[in-house]
Amino acid sequence: MSEPTFEEAREELAEIVGKLEAGGLTLEESLALWNRGEEVARVCTEWLEKAQAVLDAAAENGDDDVANTDADATSGAGDSTQE
Repeated sequence: MSEPTFEEAREELAEIVGKLEAGGLTLEESLALWNRGEEVARVCTEWLEKAQAVLDAAAENGDDDVANTDADATSGAGDSTQE
């Protein structure tokens, strides 16, 4: 299975948090959700770190056009809404 996009991971994490906050789960279910949440949070962090690296590199190079040159590298690529 391929890595989810940042948006997919963020949405899954929000669903996990909602389920945990709602309660009514067994301890085992809660622990399983918590562990999955940790994994998904790690994916989100990796995406954010990649995006920060692109921004840092652009700032170092004085690249004002970073959105057009590196957006696919940090957004999951292939988004048809980007030109």
